[in-house]
Amino acid sequence: MVERRVCSFCGNEIEPGTGKMYIKKDATIFFFCSNKCQKNKIKLKRVARRVRWTKRFERK
Repeated sequence: MVERRVCSFCGNEIEPGTGKMYIKKDATIFFFCSNKCQKNKIKLKRVARRVRWTKRFERK
């Protein structure tokens, strides 16, 4: 049985066989659907709740 994963940044489902898994030194595991999500979370340190194109965007 293949497990469906959810992107750690945008919240979209990741198709089996695609995406990236990123593991930090403290054993935290992140799954990303695209390079765009990975750069926003890791390099730019953005919060998904404040980025409009994510599913986790909160409207105030």
